[in-house]
Amino acid sequence: MSQELADRLHSAAIHLLRRVATVDAGSGLSPARLSALSVIVYGGPLTMSALARAERVSPATISSTVSGLESAGLVARRRDGTDARSVTVEATARGREVLTEGRRRRVAVLAAALDGLSPADRAALAGGLDALEKLLGHP
Repeated sequence: MSQELADRLHSAAIHLLRRVATVDAGSGLSPARLSALSVIVYGGPLTMSALARAERVSPATISSTVSGLESAGLVARRRDGTDARSVTVEATARGREVLTEGRRRRVAVLAAALDGLSPADRAALAGGLDALEKLLGHP
């Protein structure tokens, strides 16, 4: 039972991500840059090494990603006042705006899809999300 449920959940998660990713192209950012920007906006400011760990990429890869975000005016790097070797990355107002707008577009896609479900199906899905959030430790 758990194996079958896990398989269905995995498949649904992939399809859900693909559906919302269709609107991400409008941002003009690659999935890697959008992901890093999201981590910076919701978890930042972060050191470059913390961001690399969060994104599970090498320091060189995150440096390249951040350079692209910085060139686009979405993030700014700041040197640590006590440790000149440490660089912190923070979102700019424009970076927060881009991410907020992207989230709004993704939520709109999902809301439109949910409108196609019956009230009973939406209620069942809401109950399932409560359990999923508990499973993931996410409020």
